[in-house]
Amino acid sequence: MENLYVAATKSSPEINFDCKNNILEIKGESYPENTAKFYTPVISWLNEYVDALDAEQVTVNIELIYFNSSSSKVLLDIFDIFDELAGQGKQITLNWIFDVENENVEEAGEEFQEDFESLTFNLVPKEED
Repeated sequence: MENLYVAATKSSPEINFDCKNNILEIKGESYPENTAKFYTPVISWLNEYVDALDAEQVTVNIELIYFNSSSSKVLLDIFDIFDELAGQGKQITLNWIFDVENENVEEAGEEFQEDFESLTFNLVPKEED
């Protein structure tokens, strides 16, 4: 299976899914004009990845500076996929990385964390560079 890489734009995040090392990263800002159009290929790739997954551990790093409500819905869909995998016995570690100055993103991470009990969901504060 090929890795998935999507370069960041002003309104969409960098997506770097390394299927060889089982590290999936979403980083930047997420408020694309058409969220469904942007994320549909990502979700499709992720479903193929999950179907072919033979590893026991997957690390997911989410480091968003800002995201809109439609991106939040997509994140929930992505987290649901990983939560289901975790429920099947896979070790899924999701790191929600946030700037300590960004309370909105921190609070969103806390809310997501409450929704997914099977995932190892870590809130990871990051000091500004």
